Amino acid sequence: MRKIGLLPRILIALALGIVCGLFFPPALARVFVTFNGLFGNFLTFIIPLIIVALITPAISELGRGAGRWLGITAAIAYASTLFAGLLALVVGGAVFPLILDPTNAPGSLGNPEDALLAPYFTVEMAPVFGVMTALVLSFVVGLGMTFVPSATMQRGFVELRAIVEKVISGVILPLLPLYIFGIFLNMTVAGQVWSIIVTFVAVIALVFALTVVVLLVQFGIAGAVARRNPLRALATMLPAYATALGTSSSAATIPVTLRQAIKAGVNPPVASFVIPLCATIHLAGSTVKITAFSVAIMVLSGMPIDPLTMVGFVCMLGIAMVAAPGVPGGAIMTAAGLLSSMLGFNEAQVGLMIATYIAIDSFGTATNVTGDGAIALIVDRLSKGRIGEQPPVIGEPETVGA
Repeated sequence: MRKIGLLPRILIALALGIVCGLFFPPALARVFVTFNGLFGNFLTFIIPLIIVALITPAISELGRGAGRWLGITAAIAYASTLFAGLLALVVGGAVFPLILDPTNAPGSLGNPEDALLAPYFTVEMAPVFGVMTALVLSFVVGLGMTFVPSATMQRGFVELRAIVEKVISGVILPLLPLYIFGIFLNMTVAGQVWSIIVTFVAVIALVFALTVVVLLVQFGIAGAVARRNPLRALATMLPAYATALGTSSSAATIPVTLRQAIKAGVNPPVASFVIPLCATIHLAGSTVKITAFSVAIMVLSGMPIDPLTMVGFVCMLGIAMVAAPGVPGGAIMTAAGLLSSMLGFNEAQVGLMIATYIAIDSFGTATNVTGDGAIALIVDRLSKGRIGEQPPVIGEPETVGA
């Protein structure tokens, strides 16, 4: 199974969960529900550590090479990510209440106590600190290390990041398909899975349409700033989009993205600086997916959608995911903490977010890397080619789709 990619494993687990739910006796199904309870509690425990371990060294690494153009590029990338999330929030908030029927949603999606099956036992795994505490701690320590350089602390957080990456790659991701299996097994036993599948087909279609709109806006602005034909520039970047669809990896796509950005007219020194940096910090496509799916689940669950809370969620999401692409599944795993702490998602809702996010992972990655070309065009115009041949240290690029 290790030779099979994560997406195929998730899809296999999802399908098996539905099929097995049709004939599994409740006593056997509760075994997997019990595993889900344990695994969900472990996620609650580890997510704050993931945030601290990934974000803290990433901020300090950005600061080490920080300069005027790094700051400008990071600001443009964050603005693009923020726009994408707010667009998904506005459109989802307007459209989803019209096309989604909360009465068809599984009861367990809105309230875990309404689930047909309950675990045999649970083990509490209280986190060391909360998600918001982890975020604030990451910002304070990460920024502090840029002003007060400390090789010892930097090395310590880099080693902590390596440990957490091992936990994600060696424990969380291998067990994630079993977790998804248990979620859909429980939903099928409850007789509620088919309505969710039909519902999320419409949500996925809207998310894909939103990613297209985001790219058109990005290249429209880039074309106006750089004085180039935006559609031609976007067409030039399509090989990077296609490569990301196949690899679900920004890192694997960097050579293609770099080549196409240069073909679009970006000076090579500027492209060699902007493209690897944006592979780490520009996550417009990922933000569209997470924001849209979170709004859809809130509508299905009958949860109130507070505009100010959702705007704050999008702003925090854009910051928290800066370092998330450094590990497989990092974006959604980092977002899971915000989903629980800021939006009040329960285990079933977070699990459904993970499953749907990974199911269309490559489309978000393709949007991310294609938009990197638009940012490169803008920075090239603003810098007028003055960015040097040697780019600063900018941290590790994305290793999987976010």
